[in-house]
Parts: sequence; structure tokens; C-alpha cells
Amino acid sequence: MLGRRQIREKVVESLYSYYQNPLKFDILEKNMFSEIDKIYHLYIYQLNFLVALKHLAEKQIEIGKNKYIKTDANTNPNQKFINNQVLLMLEENTERLSFTSKHINLKWDLYDDLLVKTFQRMTAGKRYQDFMKEEGYSFDADQKFIGKLFLRYIAENEDFHEHLEAMEMSWADDFHISNSMIQKTIGFFKENEPSHTLIKMIKDEEDRDFARKLLKTALNHWEEGEKKLEGLLENWDLDRVSLMDKIILVAAFSELDYFPLTPSRVIINEYIEIAKVFSTDRSNIFINGILDKYTKDLNR
Repeated sequence: MLGRRQIREKVVESLYSYYQNPLKFDILEKNMFSEIDKIYHLYIYQLNFLVALKHLAEKQIEIGKNKYIKTDANTNPNQKFINNQVLLMLEENTERLSFTSKHINLKWDLYDDLLVKTFQRMTAGKRYQDFMKEEGYSFDADQKFIGKLFLRYIAENEDFHEHLEAMEMSWADDFHISNSMIQKTIGFFKENEPSHTLIKMIKDEEDRDFARKLLKTALNHWEEGEKKLEGLLENWDLDRVSLMDKIILVAAFSELDYFPLTPSRVIINEYIEIAKVFSTDRSNIFINGILDKYTKDLNR
């Protein structure tokens, strides 16, 4: 599920979208939750990629068995990868199957160029070959292998990232969120405990209300936030502050002022991390300084 930081990120993205193209609040809110839903589509798409690697391995085994002249590897193929217990759990997960059946565009074609090239790179790699040589089956070993495989060939795969960007622009920005969800999913699996559910995007109504309230509060107090920022600037004009930095700071001011139960240090740290994702290399230092000064002045 999305943590509060990821929810804050979606609020910041929505605010940026608003100041590029102003919309009525109900439409802006609807668009924000729609963008959150798209992360789930990406999450399923990446899970399906892992399952497709298994299906491609099975296809290669079948091709080998049907060769006219067979080697021992064709007759007695190594099935360690296709019998990986985590891959089997992903393959049989009813939530993944159900969602994919309703969104066929999230299913991978076994002839897809990216899938085939990734499979070839994976099977030629030392980690895969060492895994295939290991005798016996261990759930812990299977889980660790799939976790590392995901990081190497999906999360850190530039070709995969470019492919996502071509399919859905927002996926490129949300790739890091989905990657975290995949890693958690792999880690959640337990031996001999089939899992038929997956991670939800929004944990509960409290988180949904938090997103809605933060978006509305930041919009309603934009001018007030700008004035606060202007008063905190030293030897710097408000016009020289980038729009993204303004948005991050106004959102942070709004949370510091209207969400009293969240510790100020938590809020500051969250928006510093958000600046690292969305803004310039030095923005996090600037934002840290402004928010630190604001909380001292506010004695929060």
C-alpha cells in the first residue's frame, strides 16, 4: 500500500498539475485518485513480467523436448526456475489473475522483445546459473533469488523503465513506488501459505481522507503559504523560487499548520525526501532550511 510519503508525493504532483492547468477541486481530487489507481496497474504489470519469465522458460523447455535431435538437457531439463516456489505463488495468485483478466493490456506477450531480451540476459547471468546448479529446493533460497532477480532485471533495467514511459507517462514517475511494492510482496510470501491477495493502494479511509484534506488545505492556503515563504527568504526574491519548490513548501506549511498530530520532524523529513524525487539537486537543502526556520519560529 502507499505509505504517507507516497500519498504526499501524489498530492504534490496534483498541486503541480493544478498550477499548470487549473481545475475544479472535485475533478482534481478525482484525477489524483485515478493516478494512484494507475500505480496498481503498474504493480500488476511488473508482477506479470515475473510470471511471463517463468512461462517463457517453460516454453523453452517444451521446444527442447520437441527437437528431433535431443541432448540430455533437452530430455531431462533443469526445472529449478519454473518450480521456484515464489514464482508459483505469483502465478497462482487469484487477485493478480482476476485483475489481469479485466485488463488484458497488462498481460505480456511471450514474443515481446523486451521480455525475450531480459530472459536471455537473465539465463546468461552468473546468479541464474549458480541458482540452477544448486541442489534441492529451499523456500528461503527461492525467495532471495526472485528478490534479486527483480532488482537486477526489472527495477534496475533502463530498457524496462523506457518501455514503461512509452506506455504510460505517469508510470515513469511511479516506478520507484511500484518497485517498493513488488519487493514487499515478494518478502510477504510464506512457505506453504498460498497468498490470494496483493497490496492495496490505499490502506483505509483514514489515508484517503488524509490525501483529500492535504490537497484541499494546500490549495485553500496557497496565498497564505506564499506569504510565509516570502517572509522566510533571505536575500532572495519569491519569484526566483521554482514552482515545484513552492508547491512542496506550501504543502509542508499546510501540514505543519493543520495536521497537529504529526511531529514536525517527520513532516520536514518527508518533504525533504519528496524534493529529492521531484526537484533540483540542491532543493532538499533549501527546503530543509526553510522548514527548519519555520518550525522554530512557530515553536512547533
